[in-house]
Amino acid sequence: DWLALREPVDHASRDASLLAQAVACAGPGTTVVDLGSGTGSTARAFGDTGCTWRFVDGDAGLLKVAQARHPGAAQLVFDLRDIDDLPLDGVALVTASALLDLMPLDWVISLARRLRDAGIPFYGALNYNGVMRWSPKHEADGCVTEAFNTHQRTDKGIGPALGPTSADVTADIFAHHGFEVHQGDSPWKLNGSATQLHDELLVGIADAAAEAGYAKARVW
Repeated sequence: DWLALREPVDHASRDASLLAQAVACAGPGTTVVDLGSGTGSTARAFGDTGCTWRFVDGDAGLLKVAQARHPGAAQLVFDLRDIDDLPLDGVALVTASALLDLMPLDWVISLARRLRDAGIPFYGALNYNGVMRWSPKHEADGCVTEAFNTHQRTDKGIGPALGPTSADVTADIFAHHGFEVHQGDSPWKLNGSATQLHDELLVGIADAAAEAGYAKARVW
C-alpha cells in the first residue's frame, strides 16, 4: 500500500535528464535488472522501451504483484546481502529506486566493483538526502529532521545504512571505480493532492525520530 501511495510522487520527482540517460540504455532486446524492485515502479517510470525486466527482491509477495502487472518480466527472489552472487549475464543496465539510502558502504562498494567488472551502467534514483522543509514551519522541524536522519543511518538488516549520505557516497565510489557519474535532484513536493501520502509520511518520520530518541517527535 505504501509503494502504491508513493508511486505517483516518485514518478513526478525523478530527474528527467537522468531518467532519459537510463532509458537510452534499455532499448529493445536488452535486459534490465531492477534491485529491490517491489511491484515494478521503476519499470513503469521507464515506459515502453522494448526491454525485458528482471525484478529482484527479497519479498516474494511484492514480486507476485510485479508479475501480475508486468507479465513479460522475470522474477528473482534474492537476498540483496548476496550482491556478489547476483546473476548479470547479458544484462544491459542495473537500476535501483529508493534503495541506496538503506544500504551500507560495503554493499555499495561491492555493487560498483561487480558492475565495473561486468561493464554494466547503473541508475540509482530517489535517494533521501537528509533535507526536509515544511510549511508552515514548526519550532521542532530541525530536531525532528536530525533525529530522523540518525535513524536513517541505523542497520536495516545488512549493516549501518548510508542514509542521507547515500547519493554522494555512491557517486564517489562509482567514480573511483571508473564510472562516469551524473547526478540530479529528485525532491518530493507534497501539496493538497497528496494528503494521504503526506499524513503517512508525517507519522513515519515522527515514529522514526522518536525511536532515535527525540521524545517530542510524535507531538510534532
